[in-house]
Amino acid sequence: MISRARASALLLGSAALGRLALPALAQTNAAVRLPCLSSDGAAQAFYAKDMGFFAKAGLDADIQAMPNSGAIAAAVVSNSVDIGYMSVDVVAALHTKNIPIVFIAPANEYVYPATARSAALILPTNSPVRRAKDLNDKVIGVSGLRGIPETATRAWIDQNGGNSSTVKFVEISLSATAAALEAGRFDAAWITEPYLGIARKTCRVLDYGYNAISKHFLQSAWSTTSQWARDHGDLVKRVAAALHEAAIWANKNPTDSGEILAKHSKIDREVIATMARSRYADQMTPALVQPLINVSAKYNAFNTFPAQDLIFVSKG
Repeated sequence: MISRARASALLLGSAALGRLALPALAQTNAAVRLPCLSSDGAAQAFYAKDMGFFAKAGLDADIQAMPNSGAIAAAVVSNSVDIGYMSVDVVAALHTKNIPIVFIAPANEYVYPATARSAALILPTNSPVRRAKDLNDKVIGVSGLRGIPETATRAWIDQNGGNSSTVKFVEISLSATAAALEAGRFDAAWITEPYLGIARKTCRVLDYGYNAISKHFLQSAWSTTSQWARDHGDLVKRVAAALHEAAIWANKNPTDSGEILAKHSKIDREVIATMARSRYADQMTPALVQPLINVSAKYNAFNTFPAQDLIFVSKG
């Protein structure tokens, strides 16, 4: 995940988010540009396209790969794209800066215990660390400063007897995390799939999952500017309906969705077959969005606010 600071910088450089039913019949094919990450959590759009859900909704979807939520948010705000996959914490931080991005459909969610083993705090096998307080004054590697990896780690440490304010967090790519940990560059690191399964072969897991945030919360959502959503209400409904159908399908068909994921990402099929897979939310409710907003606000120095503020509600 990308940091709040980096997301804001990207936006400045480029520009100066209930259950849904699929329409019975879409009258015309409408072009829509959807950037996302080449990851399991964001693969809902690939499923919607390859399984024909976008076409069924009368949409010609142009899916573009981008590196992170900040880059996607910048592209959405600058009108280079229409609707993008973004992390809830990134959008929440941007909201506090009066950048009007809203959620039009849910993406991946965290559900304990189903998806708990998709992320973990790991240690070298010979590490003396056994409890949260043993991490005080240590160095921890994360894939994104001030994003979900750091926020989840801080929350877990503080809730289990440690003091995260004494910890130094250093950013490192997920692909390099296990090797850097083995080399002694960090005392611990936060890692997610598809790299977690490989890391478990040489590292020790201290804690799995995001329970320190909540046992059930929305991690990311399909988002656009509030103005674009108001101006394109019919498109918003059709995109959301197709993504909803893709979410239901993917949750029920991990083997088939794995083939599509392999096609559109660099993840090996054998890794996909054994890793903990993402789960996609089938509804957008404030109760699912609020936990990540609250914890992110606590650790990233912004005031929390009602999740409903980020959820687009069509007037038509």
